Amino acid sequence: MQALFIGQTYIDVVFITDHMPTGDEKHVASDYAVSFGGNAVTAAFCCAKLGIVPDLIATAANDWLGRMFQDMCAKYAISLHGRKVNQSSLSFIMPKDGKRAIVRCRDDEHIHPFPMLNLGGCRALHVDGHQPDAAIHYAKVCREAGILTSLDGGGLRTNTHELLEFIDVAIVAERLCEQMDLTPEKMLDYLKGRGCKIGGVTMGEKGLFWYDETGTVQVMPAMPIPRERVIDTNGAGDVFHGAYVYSYLAHPGKSWREHFDFARAASTFKIQRLGNEAGLPTLVDIAKVRHEFEVRV
Repeated sequence: MQALFIGQTYIDVVFITDHMPTGDEKHVASDYAVSFGGNAVTAAFCCAKLGIVPDLIATAANDWLGRMFQDMCAKYAISLHGRKVNQSSLSFIMPKDGKRAIVRCRDDEHIHPFPMLNLGGCRALHVDGHQPDAAIHYAKVCREAGILTSLDGGGLRTNTHELLEFIDVAIVAERLCEQMDLTPEKMLDYLKGRGCKIGGVTMGEKGLFWYDETGTVQVMPAMPIPRERVIDTNGAGDVFHGAYVYSYLAHPGKSWREHFDFARAASTFKIQRLGNEAGLPTLVDIAKVRHEFEVRV
C-alpha cells in the first residue's frame, strides 16, 4: 500500500441539457457520461491514473451498480476494501455555465464496521469526511506513524472539527466557509488553529487561497481558460486533491506550491471534459495544459 483513500462511493450520471422538463414533459439531453463519483473516490482514481495506485475504503452494495463500481476499480487496479451498504448511491449532475446542479441519492448506513488494514508502506492518507469513524481512526494512526494526512473539506461533517486535529494538509471548499460562517481569511486562521501544516480554500475560477509551511498566506490563481472551453466543473476539486497527493508521493522533495501547481493543471484538464473518468489526466495531459497556459500566466 502506497496510499489510502477513504470515502463514499457514488455512480455519477452527468448530462448536458438546455431544458429541464417538468410534469409530463420529455426532453432529450445533448450529451451524457456515467462514471465513478464521490470526493475521495474520484481523487483515488485520479492518483491511480497518474501512476500511483492507492488502496480505497469505500461503500459497496451488492447490486448491479455496486458490481459496476467494482469493475471500475479493477480497470484501474485499485484495491477496494468495501464497506457494505444496502444500496449503491447515485448522483445526477447537470453542468451549465461553469456551475453544476446535483441531486444525490445516498445510502451511508454502514452494515459492518470499517475494515482494519495493514498500513505497512503507506505514505499518505486522504479522506473527505465521509465514513467519519474510519476517517478519524486512520487519521490518528497515520499521524502517529508520521504518514501524511490530507483532507478534502468539501462540506461540514459530524466530526470535522475533531478530525482536523490530525490533518497535515487541509484543502477546503468555499461551501465549508459558508457553512461555518467564516471568510476565507478566517478559515485559514481556523485551520492554522487546528494544527494543519498546510491549509487552503479552493475558490473555483478565483483560484486557491492558501498558506504554506511557514504560515505565509498566498493566492494561486486559476489558469486562464476561456469560458467556452469549460464543460463540466463537477469533480474538478476531487481531481485537484488526487493530483497533489500523487505529486507528493512521486516527488516528496518538492514544495507544496509545486504540488498545487501540478494539481491546478490537472483540474484545468478535468473541467474541459464531461464526466469524472473522461476528466482524469495523464502526466502527458498535465504537461500539455501547463505548457499552454503558463505562457499566458
